[in-house]
Amino acid sequence: MGFVPLIEVTRGALVECQHWGAVAVANRAGRLLAQVGDPQSVVFTRSTIKAFQALPFMQSGGAKALGWGPADLALLCASHNGEPMHVAQVEHMLASVGQNYHALRCGCHRPLFAELGLGSLPADFVPDERHNNCSGKHAGFVAYCVQQGLPLDDHLDPGHPLQAAIRGYVAQAVGLEVNDLAAGTDGCSAPNYAMPLANLARGYARLAGGAPDTDLDESLTALADAMVVRPELGSGTGRHDLDFMRVGAGDWVSKTGADGVQVVGSRSRGEAFALKIMDGNMPAQVAAAVEVMDQLGWLSDAQRSALAPRRSAHLVNPKGIEVGTRRPVFRLGTAAA
Repeated sequence: MGFVPLIEVTRGALVECQHWGAVAVANRAGRLLAQVGDPQSVVFTRSTIKAFQALPFMQSGGAKALGWGPADLALLCASHNGEPMHVAQVEHMLASVGQNYHALRCGCHRPLFAELGLGSLPADFVPDERHNNCSGKHAGFVAYCVQQGLPLDDHLDPGHPLQAAIRGYVAQAVGLEVNDLAAGTDGCSAPNYAMPLANLARGYARLAGGAPDTDLDESLTALADAMVVRPELGSGTGRHDLDFMRVGAGDWVSKTGADGVQVVGSRSRGEAFALKIMDGNMPAQVAAAVEVMDQLGWLSDAQRSALAPRRSAHLVNPKGIEVGTRRPVFRLGTAAA
C-alpha cells in the first residue's frame, strides 16, 4: 500500500481524524535506509526543491559574480513570511541586477505572517510580488536570466532555457533522469516536479551532507550553509522550519512544501527523510516529522523537549480544557533490499 496512517487525532475516547502518508529515509548515495508506506510513492515536491531550482544560477557562478552572501542564498531557498526583512532582501537581490519586483512574475498574495495569524497588516496594505513566499527563488531566476542574456517575459515557461536547465539539475541532484520527472505548475507559476519520496530524500541527503560524487557539491554546500546560518530568512517568525534548524544547531537542513511535504537532512549523518501527508494537514506533517527524527535517533533529550510543542500531543481548547490528542501511529521499518 502506498500510504498508511501516520497521525491520529482523538476526541474523547474516539479517533476523530487519521492522516495518511508515507516516509522515505535515504543517504546521499541513494541507499534507502528506512520507510513507512511506499518510499517510491510519487509526489509533487512543491517548495522542497527550491535549493535545486537555484542550481543553474549557482553552477554558472552567478552568486559569486554578484557577491551574494548567506542572506541572499537563504532567500533563494525560502518559503518566507513576507516580513520586512524578507522584502528588503528580495529588493537587494533584484537591485543587484538592475531589476524590480515587476520582473518576478510570481503573482501576489498576502504575506504568510498575516495569513498564519502571526501578525497584522495596516488597513491600507496592498501586497505585491515581493511579499510572495517564493519571491526569493524568483529573484534568483531573474538574476540568472539577466546574467545569461535570456528573455524575462517568458522565463517561467517550461520551454525557457532557464527552466530546461532547472529540470536537468533537479534530476541530477535527486538521482533521476530528466524524463523521470513528472511536471506540473506550482502556486507561484513556476514549473514543479513530482518524484518518488526516496529520491527527494536522497537529494536532501546530498544538500545536507554534500555531494562529492557530483559537480554540484560546492553549490549545494553553499546553499545548505546559508539555510542553516540564516534560517529566519528561509521561513520566518513562528515557522516550524525555523524551529527545526535552530534546534538542530547547524546539523539539520529543513524545508517544507505545500500540501503536506516535508524534508529534513542531517549534515553530520549524510542522510535525510522525505514525508508526505496526503491530505496536506500541516500540524500532522510537522508532528510526523518530529516523530521521524525521534525514531531515527536524531534527538537529544533537550531537542526532544524543545520540539514537544510541535508534536501538539495534547489538544487544548480556548478555555484550557484538554479535548483530545494528536499521536503518531507508525514505526519506521528497515528498508527492503
